[in-house]
Amino acid sequence: MLAAFLPAVPGAAGMAQGRCQRCRQRVNVTVRSGLPMVLGGSAEPCAQLLVSSIGVVGSAEQNQRHSARFFDVLTAKLGLGPERIVIRFYPLEPWQIGKNRTVMTFL
Repeated sequence: MLAAFLPAVPGAAGMAQGRCQRCRQRVNVTVRSGLPMVLGGSAEPCAQLLVSSIGVVGSAEQNQRHSARFFDVLTAKLGLGPERIVIRFYPLEPWQIGKNRTVMTFL
């Protein structure tokens, strides 16, 4: 989920587009703009990206690589400096995600 203290998030519809078919099937993007937010004591425009994934965000090394890529995209799309963006990573287990009347463990 991308939460932003911006009137509108430019290119929000395109953020859900993955580079491959598998990515498009497995990536969900929620964009919430116009939220009152304070980051580092400042109410200047900012954004917070919450990333949850099964087996992809489980280590500092993985998240460091993901963080660099996300910051590149977000600074370009949102026009914010990297100091105005925070990314939070949440590793998940397959049993924590429900889909098609079951959980990912069985899909």
